[in-house]
Amino acid sequence: MSTTALLGEAIEAVIMASRVARAVQADLDAVREITKDDRSPVTVADFAVQAIVAMELQRQFRSPLIVGEEHAGALRKDDQKEVRMAVVKAVQSELPSVSEDEVLDAIDACDHDGSADAYWTLDPVDGTKGFLRGQQYAIALAHIEKGEVTLGVMGCPNLPSDHSRPLDVADSIGTAYAATKGCGAWEYDTSNPNGDTRPITAPTYENGSPIRTCESVEKSHSKHDDTARILEHLGVQSDPVRLDSQCKYAVVARNQADAYLRLPTRADYREKIWDHAAGMLIATEAGAVVSDITGRALDFTHGQRLEENRGVICAAADLHPQIIEAIDALGIAAATAG
Repeated sequence: MSTTALLGEAIEAVIMASRVARAVQADLDAVREITKDDRSPVTVADFAVQAIVAMELQRQFRSPLIVGEEHAGALRKDDQKEVRMAVVKAVQSELPSVSEDEVLDAIDACDHDGSADAYWTLDPVDGTKGFLRGQQYAIALAHIEKGEVTLGVMGCPNLPSDHSRPLDVADSIGTAYAATKGCGAWEYDTSNPNGDTRPITAPTYENGSPIRTCESVEKSHSKHDDTARILEHLGVQSDPVRLDSQCKYAVVARNQADAYLRLPTRADYREKIWDHAAGMLIATEAGAVVSDITGRALDFTHGQRLEENRGVICAAADLHPQIIEAIDALGIAAATAG
């Protein structure tokens, strides 16, 4: 099947899942009351989104191979009945006729190991804490063929469609992004996926200008001190925007940041493919450059993890080599070599 046909189905699945995730996030307290667990809303959203995307792909494609983050084993246990019922109810808001068993089976169908020549990879709710704070999170779906990401779709239900609005505030409309290899990247409103699409273009960087950076909110996800050292080495100032999830790729792709830095916090950590595949393609198709901290392209040929990469740098094309040079000069890559 052509990439164009795959893209249309991927967009439809992600938009449907975005509606479900948005509804769960809008009713956090009610979900917590039912399940008696403060973190249960994001659990419900994770499982419901994975089920919906899997069922939509199964509806269109014969036995699609999907690398997913969630498994329904724990959800099937008796002590998880309330969470399970909340998941089924969330899925049924979009697919009224599906049964509990169909929902659980769809979740468990996302068990591929990333070894096939072609498969999908899904992060159902990327940005757990952002979701719980009522801020940024993403639903990220990508198609990988022979180790190359050929298609990426990302739903960002809270990312402002108005680029002049603050990035850390939830939006009532939200945005979605799509890209196919060699065909550019574009943005559209989550509430109107059939409306006009907007091509997006990553920034160009003028030497000596302040660098607009974005990085993870959680210090455990990226070494913030090293980001400050890099900027000091480059002799520029920056006030980093911190937000959760692959939304950061979109922020660079749509020219609201010059760079997204995800610097390793320990030598043995390897990034998971579902955390980067969709966002990486959207950013590169918009004109940004994405690599690991040594300047090496992200390598999706090793299953579920980026085994040959450390960290991620996404930046404007003319800024990217300067950041890599700074990382090398400061010994950051050597210090985190495994």
